[in-house]
Amino acid sequence: VLEQAGIPARPVLQDPRTMPRRQLSGGENHAALIHALAHIEFNAINLALDAVQRFPALPADFYRDWLQVAAEEAYHFRLLRDHLRGLKTAHDQRRDYGDFPGHAGLWEMAQKTAHDPLARMALVPRLLEARGLDVTPDIQRKLTGYGDRAGAAILDIILRDEIGHVAIGDRWFKHLCKEQGLEPEATYRELLDTPGVPRPRPPFNETARLAAGFSSAEMRQLDIEKKPA
Repeated sequence: VLEQAGIPARPVLQDPRTMPRRQLSGGENHAALIHALAHIEFNAINLALDAVQRFPALPADFYRDWLQVAAEEAYHFRLLRDHLRGLKTAHDQRRDYGDFPGHAGLWEMAQKTAHDPLARMALVPRLLEARGLDVTPDIQRKLTGYGDRAGAAILDIILRDEIGHVAIGDRWFKHLCKEQGLEPEATYRELLDTPGVPRPRPPFNETARLAAGFSSAEMRQLDIEKKPA
């Protein structure tokens, strides 16, 4: 069942709009930030595996690509979980995955795009995962400033791999557009207008996005488009 697949009893899930912003202002908040990153990677495992079993009759390379993504996301999750377990918080308390609340924003997008692999490729890797490319450098700067160089180094690995994951989504999105006689960039903008879909918002990590398959023209268009009020 799509609604329940791969979702453990913990962490407790909250509405994304009620989740606090993760600020580095002490050991507990530091652990909560690493937990939030681990939660994203855990959900990304499920998203990749769902794409493998959700959409039949695609080329064999589609399934190989997303199984590779799932394996890399699992590696990212292990790195972050191990790092979280090694952090010291108040009273020398150790934290683990599930100890902080999380949200199901990524999984909710999987539900919204379960009917169409083209929409899935556009709105998960090309939208939500591409957002990770944008915010990772700032998170790395904060971790380094806090003294967590090991955490920042883990994000080096994740950023490198996530460029590849977005590129896989980009490649299959364009493949499906070609099959259906659709112009990719115009189709992407149309899908962004779907009710309930968040708009990409600057600042963008243009270098990473270009490496992942976005064109310079598309980046200029995204940069001038603002989220509707």
